[in-house]
This record gives sequence, C-alpha cells and structure tokens, in this order.
Amino acid sequence: MVHQYDLGLAWNWEFDKAFIYGIEAECARQGLTTYRIEPHNLAESLRLLRTGKLVFRTFIDRASDADESFEPLQKLLVKSGAHLFNPYEAIDKAKDKATMHLELMTAGINVPYTIIISPFSKKKEVELSLTELAHLGRPFIIKPANTTGGGVGVILGAESLKEIIESRQHHKGDKYLLQETVVPATLHSMTAWFRVFYAFGDTILCWWDTETHVYRSVSPEEEYRYGLRKLHEIVTTIHVAAELDFFSSEIAVTRDGKFVAVDYVNEICDMRQQSDHIDGVPDDVVAAIERGCARAVRHSTGSETQKIV
Repeated sequence: MVHQYDLGLAWNWEFDKAFIYGIEAECARQGLTTYRIEPHNLAESLRLLRTGKLVFRTFIDRASDADESFEPLQKLLVKSGAHLFNPYEAIDKAKDKATMHLELMTAGINVPYTIIISPFSKKKEVELSLTELAHLGRPFIIKPANTTGGGVGVILGAESLKEIIESRQHHKGDKYLLQETVVPATLHSMTAWFRVFYAFGDTILCWWDTETHVYRSVSPEEEYRYGLRKLHEIVTTIHVAAELDFFSSEIAVTRDGKFVAVDYVNEICDMRQQSDHIDGVPDDVVAAIERGCARAVRHSTGSETQKIV
C-alpha cells in the first residue's frame, strides 16, 4: 500500500519544533496532508521511500545539511520527483559566498568591495596589492566562502595581512572573501540594517540589530517613511539568482542612501520564535512564513481544497 502526502518535512533540531508544527497546522487548515521525518523514524521512512510505499508531492529538508544520517534522503527525494522547496543544487550554489557575490554583481545589486582569494590548499601565498588592501579599508571582514552557520570562520574588525594569512588556514580547502566594512546609516535612532526574508513568494522586512541579533518587523509606515520599498526588489532579485524558495538576506542602507547586500543568502533560516527566544524571529513573521509555505504546497500540488479558519 502506497501512502502519499502533500508535504514531507525532515527536521532534527529541537528548536525547529514550533516552526515545523506550525507549518503542519497551516497545511491542515488548508486540507493538506503532512508527514514528519525525524531521527526516531528516519530508518523506517528511508525504507518506505526506497520501496515506493512512501511518496511526497513536496518536501522541505531542514536536517540533511547538518546530520549525515539524513543524507541518504537527498538522493531518494531527487529520484522520487518530489517538488523540493530549496533544491539541493540551488543550496550548494547559494551557500558559496564567492559565487553569489559575482552573481549579485552581475544582477546589478550593490555588494561590499570584495577580494576573493584562492583556497590555501591550491595556493599557499596570498597575492594582494597595496592598492587592493587600501581599497578594503580598515577594519575589514574575512570570511570563508562555504563555511556557513552562525558566523563560523568569520572575522570582523580585521586589520592586517597576518590575519588573512592565518585565517585561510582554518578552512584550507575553501575560498576566502575579504570585504570592506559597510557602515549603515541611522534612521531616527535606528540602525539601517535589515534581515529580509524571501518566503515562498512573499518578501518580509525586519529591522535587525547586528550586536544583539534582535529583530523587529518593519511597519508599513516605516517602509514608506524611510523609502525601504527597494528591499523587496533586492531580495526578489537574489531569489532569481539563488533559485531558492525560502531564505533570508542581510541588507544595509548606508549614509549616502545606498542599499548594500551584506550577507547574501542564509539558506537555512533560524526560525525560533521571539516569544520563546529574545533573538528569535517575530512571531507574526513566523506565522506569515508558515501560511506562505502552506499556500506554496497547495499551489505545487494543484490542490483546490481550502479549509482556512
């Protein structure tokens, strides 16, 4: 007997529970079926997928990037023909900061002045001219191209060539980006630094404090008053370049009014709620993303059934 579900959800991080359950609740309201793959039922789920007894029309994978035991799921899902929200090939491309830097420049998005240097494993010597270093300014930022998550490997406030030489040896197989430090404007006592979500066709703006990581939703009045409509355009352009359905970007507005994409793509968004964690995503934003996800599932599956309450 074959069991088919509108949406499959793989997850293994304890703090994802509320988000995963919220998506399921929204899907249920719209008459859509869901199935969770978790550590306790992973082996059985893989067996059922291999034998064709478990089928998904759409799928969200928030586990295999961090847990190798979930990795067999990737091949099975691709082979099954399920519609993947955030396809694996697109994730691999989007999480490479060097690739996305060039993609966004080509798309006409303002990005920080950046020097991309080869992996230490390919070229041990750093070849930088005095002109390039001068253009970076001080302090500058050092970040690996592919080592992601929570700022791993990123050095803020770098001042010297010595720091560049030492840093790139921490991830010897990775390219490194050297970036100028972007200084945001102040808008009525608020720092003009934003985390913008692209979520299943919707764009959602949040103020984001780079020191405390505390969010606050941008109100329609603020969006109009400070001329922030362009944030929607930028993140939509990033969506086209990255080919992801759900991600976030950090974008700053500088003192001369320039919108600069600072952190291009966060492909696995931390969706802890602010009501439970001070540095979590505002609850109304999480709820909007859950609703958007359910709508995307309904659209992808061609279901006309709606039971919205």
